[in-house]
Amino acid sequence: MNAIRSLMNPAAAVLGCVLLAAGCGALPDKPTRATLYDFGPGLAAPAAAAPSSAAPLPTLALAEFDSNTRLDGTQILYRLGYADANELRPYGQSRWSLPPAQLLRQRLSDTLAERRTVLGPAESATISRSKGEVPDMLRISLDEFSQYFDSASASVGLVRLRATLVRSTAGGDRVLGQRVFTVRRPAPSADAPGGVKALIAASDAAVAEVVQWVGQLQQQSPQAPR
Repeated sequence: MNAIRSLMNPAAAVLGCVLLAAGCGALPDKPTRATLYDFGPGLAAPAAAAPSSAAPLPTLALAEFDSNTRLDGTQILYRLGYADANELRPYGQSRWSLPPAQLLRQRLSDTLAERRTVLGPAESATISRSKGEVPDMLRISLDEFSQYFDSASASVGLVRLRATLVRSTAGGDRVLGQRVFTVRRPAPSADAPGGVKALIAASDAAVAEVVQWVGQLQQQSPQAPR
C-alpha cells in the first residue's frame, strides 16, 4: 500500500520525470559527419592552358596513377616536420571525396585534354588493335600528398610525383623521359581547410609542369607515322 501511495505522489512523479530527462541527456550525440573536399568544379582556367588557336597535340594515353598504400584512402594527411616528419597523421573530421590519386589524375586529364585527345589504358588498347596506332603512354606515381607543418603555425601543401613517358615501338617500349616533380604551396591556415587549399594549389602547379614537360619531350622526339 505504501508503494502505491508513493507512485501516486505528485512530487515523486515530478522527480521521476527529472531523472528520466537527465538520463536522456546523457545519451551520446549522433556521430558528426566528416567534411568532404574535392578539387572544385574546374571553372578556373588552368595556368597551362594554351591559346585556342594553338595546334592540337598528338593523342596521349594516361595510365591509372600508382600511389603508396597510405594514399589509397580518402583521409587528409599531414606531417609535423618540427616534431616527427616521418609520421603521417590524418585529420579526424575531414576527408577527400575520392583518393588523392584519382582527384589528381582527373585534374591532369582535364588539363591535357585542352589541346589533345586523352585516352585511358583500355581505350588506347582498343585503338591499337583496330587502327594499329599506339599513342605515347604517360605513367604517374604519386609519392607524397600531405600538409607539411614547418612549425605549429606555418604549413605547406606538399605534392611529389614521378612521371614517365613511354613510347611503344616495333622493338618494344622505350622510355622517352622520366622526372620527379616536387611542389610546395603555402597554406592560408594551419588546419584541414588550409591544407586542402594548399594541396590543390600545389597539384595545379605540378600538373602545369607535367603538361609542359610532356609537350617538350614529344616535340624533341616526334612519333614517326606508321
